[in-house]
Amino acid sequence: MGGTIRANVDIVRTILVAGSAGLIGSQTVKHFASEGTRVVGIDNDMRAQFFGAEASTKKTRDALVKNVRGYEHHDIDIRDVEAITELFKQHRGNIEAVVHTASQPSHDWAAREPQIDFTVNANGTLNLLEAARNFCPEAPFVFTSTNKVYGDTPNRLPLRELEKRWEIEAGHEYEPGISETMSIDYTKHSLFGASKAAADVLVQEYGRYFGMPTVSFRGGCLTGPAHAGTELHGFLSYLMICAVSGRSYRVFGYKGKQVRDNIHSLDLVEAFAEFIRAPRAGEVYNIGGSRYSNCSVLEAIDLCEEICGRKLTWNYQEASRIGDHIWWISDVRKFQSHYPDWKFRYGLREILEEIYAAVR
Repeated sequence: MGGTIRANVDIVRTILVAGSAGLIGSQTVKHFASEGTRVVGIDNDMRAQFFGAEASTKKTRDALVKNVRGYEHHDIDIRDVEAITELFKQHRGNIEAVVHTASQPSHDWAAREPQIDFTVNANGTLNLLEAARNFCPEAPFVFTSTNKVYGDTPNRLPLRELEKRWEIEAGHEYEPGISETMSIDYTKHSLFGASKAAADVLVQEYGRYFGMPTVSFRGGCLTGPAHAGTELHGFLSYLMICAVSGRSYRVFGYKGKQVRDNIHSLDLVEAFAEFIRAPRAGEVYNIGGSRYSNCSVLEAIDLCEEICGRKLTWNYQEASRIGDHIWWISDVRKFQSHYPDWKFRYGLREILEEIYAAVR
């Protein structure tokens, strides 16, 4: 199979997607291609290097190349300045948006290989920003950041222990979810959180300093049926893989009551599309399942067992992961106030049912 499919000449709109074979990147490709947009993808399957062959994005890449009309794939490392520059130069004058989803996504992995983690997450982002500034400065630049930029500050919130989850004290300002007002200073980020925070601030700075239309979406748990979940990354996907296959799942600390909000990749990409239609400069949004779609690990285990009709084998380890949040729910009200047409399509059960169908 050839590695490149080029769009018909009548398609002129071009969106460049970094990390195009990953969960969010592939959803972005399919979304914009379905609107008749030429999509240029960058992905060199570093996920296989990070997490092993099971997490490889090659299958997704091949499916995009084969099935998505107008998709053009490039096997480029975002740390390669010359290759990134040349690609942007080739498409100069046609790029209407840049969506950057490429990253090293695990704080456990980052601690083992901090040089690679930082150069991928921070330097890679800088390379994309510079290329955009030089060749398409008016094009919206969308960056998938992370809630880990807040470090472990959320763990200092007043929490109550319930039967199967931790929950914030009633009446607290963050009861609807954690907003962008939370400080990113004076906290333990994990090295992954630090590299993503560096990239996040760069994206903001290119917006504020150079006047470019940039945005950092600080995501909670991003998920969906295309997720190649592993133990180090991809909470719901990996949990369902274990439930279906009979593999043992490990719960790390906090009695399994730690809470995550979960947003379907399609809902997130539709948020990207809203921003691209009406961009702003140097913007930041917390984005996730919010109060609409969230669960603790124990609650997720119960729901996985219910959906797949079998018990999950799991064991508990008292030590929590460094930089792990006890309770995270995103406050998405700022984004919704700026883009009121955006709505959630997927709740937690719908997300897990789709993941189950994909895994099975």
